[in-house]
Amino acid sequence: MKKILSLLFGHIFLILGIIGAFLPVLPTTPFLLLAAWLYSKSSPRLHNWIINHKYLGPPLRDWQERGVIGMKAKIIATIMLVLVIVFRIATLEVSLYVRGFATIVLVGVLIFIWSRPSVVKK
Repeated sequence: MKKILSLLFGHIFLILGIIGAFLPVLPTTPFLLLAAWLYSKSSPRLHNWIINHKYLGPPLRDWQERGVIGMKAKIIATIMLVLVIVFRIATLEVSLYVRGFATIVLVGVLIFIWSRPSVVKK
C-alpha cells in the first residue's frame, strides 16, 4: 500500500511540476524533487527515468548529488517570491502579524536558495 501511494503521489507531483514549467505561479523544481524522491521509494524504473530525463534530469541530479541550485532557477524563484511578497502578502486582509510571518518565511526560503551553490564544483 505504501509503495502504491508513493507511486500515485509521485505521478501527481510530476504532473504539477510539468504544469509549473508553463505557469509562473506554480513552482517546478520542488514538485519534481518530490516526484523523484517518491519514485525512489516506489519504482526504480521511474526514478531512473526522471533522473536521466533530457530536460527534467539535470537540475534534479545537480541537487541530488551536489546540493546545487542553478542561477536561472534562483533568479526565477527570487522574482516570483518578491512578487508574492509585494503584490499578494502586502494586500492580504489579515493581521500584520500574519503578513509579517508569511514574509519572514518567504525571505527564509530566499536565504536558503541563495545559500546553495550555483555551479557544480569539480
